[in-house]
Amino acid sequence: MLDKSPYEPLNAATLTRRLGGMPELTRRLGPAAHWQVREVGDGNLNLVFIVESPKGAAVAKQALPYARCVGESWPMSLERAFFEYHALVRLGARDPGRLPEVYAFDQSQALIVMEYLAPHVILRKSLVEGVVLPELGGHLGRYLARSLFRGSDFAMDTAHRKADLALFAGNGELCGISEDLIFTDPFRASPRNRVTAGLEGDAAAARADRDLKVAAAALKRRFATSAETLLHGDFHTGSVMVTDRDSRVIDPEFAFYGPMGFDIGSLLGNLMMAFFAQSGYRADHAACIAYQDWILDVAETVWWVFAAEFARLWKSGRNGILGLRELFEDVGHEIGARSVLTDLMEEVWRDTLGFAGIEMHRRILGLAHILEFEAIANEGLRAECERRALAMGRVLMLRARTLRGPREVSALARTMAERPL
Repeated sequence: MLDKSPYEPLNAATLTRRLGGMPELTRRLGPAAHWQVREVGDGNLNLVFIVESPKGAAVAKQALPYARCVGESWPMSLERAFFEYHALVRLGARDPGRLPEVYAFDQSQALIVMEYLAPHVILRKSLVEGVVLPELGGHLGRYLARSLFRGSDFAMDTAHRKADLALFAGNGELCGISEDLIFTDPFRASPRNRVTAGLEGDAAAARADRDLKVAAAALKRRFATSAETLLHGDFHTGSVMVTDRDSRVIDPEFAFYGPMGFDIGSLLGNLMMAFFAQSGYRADHAACIAYQDWILDVAETVWWVFAAEFARLWKSGRNGILGLRELFEDVGHEIGARSVLTDLMEEVWRDTLGFAGIEMHRRILGLAHILEFEAIANEGLRAECERRALAMGRVLMLRARTLRGPREVSALARTMAERPL
C-alpha cells in the first residue's frame, strides 16, 4: 500500500525510501539497499530518475508543481501525472509494446514508475547524429493508426467513450498551455517567446501576416473543438526513443481528446525541421542530401503506413459509435463505407499539414525550441535553417487543401531547402 504522506519533490535518497517498500518494485529490482538512483531529466516540466540494481532497472518520473524550464514563477498542477498515467495505460493497450510498461503509480507524489528503455536513445539525438533507423516510419505509422483509431468513436462504445472523454477533459491546464504556446504566442509579442539572433524580422513578419494568423486561428479552433480521439498531445521527435530495430513512444502527459491530424502533424512537422537542420551540421553536401532524403522517406512512410493500417482497422474493427455497418456493409453498401473513409482521410491529411506547419512556427518563434536546430553551433547558419523551415511551415498552413500527398510535400521541402533566401 502506498504511503499517503504530503507531496514533496524527490531526490535520489528520498526516492529510494519512497519506492523501497513497494513489492511490485522490489520484485523487479531486488532490495532497495542495492539500488542506485540518478536524476537524468532534461525536459521542460518534470523530474526523471533512473533506478538501477543488479536485478534490473526502472524509470521514475515525478511532476513538479511548476514548469521546470521556467521555474516557480510558472506554477502547474500535479494532476498532469494522473493524466499521463491513464494515457500510458490506454495508448499502450492500443498498440502493445510501443509504450513503456507502467510498474506503479503514486498519485499523492505525482510519480509514475515504468520500464527503463535501454539501449534506446531519444530520436532527436539520432537525427542530429545522422543515424539511419530502417523501421522507424513503419513503427510510428502503425502506432498512429492504432492509437488514433482505437481511441475514437469508430472503435469505442458510447459508455466507454463518454467516460474517457470526461476523464481527459480534466487535463485542461495542459490543453491551455498548448493553446497558448502553439497557436497564439508565435503570432504575437509574448514575453515567453525566444528567437534566434537574426530572425527578429521573421518573427515580426509572422506577427503581421494576416493570412498566416487566419490559418492559425482556424487550426486553434479545430484543436479546441474537435474531440475525435485520444491523442498523445505532444508527439514529436523528443517523445520517441529508438534503437535501430525498435521505437517507443513516451511522455503523453498532454493527452486529451482532439483532432486525429494533430499527433500526425506534430510528428511530421518535427521531421521537417530535422530535414532543414541537416545543412547546419553536415559539411559533406552529398552526405547531407542523402540523410535529408532518408528523413523525407520516413515522413512519407509514416503517412502511407498510417493510412494503410487505419484502412485495415476500419474494415475489421469498426464496431463503435460510428461503426455504421448497419447503414453500409450490412445492407450491401460497401462502396458507401469506403466513401466515408475517403472523406475522413482527406480531412485528416489537411489537418496533418496545417498542424505540421504551426508546429514548425511554434518551435522556432515560441518558447520551446528543439535540439535539431539548437545543435547548430553557428548562430547565423542556424537562423538560415530556421528561416527555410518557417517558409515551409507557412506553405503547409496556407496550402493544406491543395497539397495532394506526401511526395508533393517532400518535393516542396527539397525546393525550399535549395532556394535563395
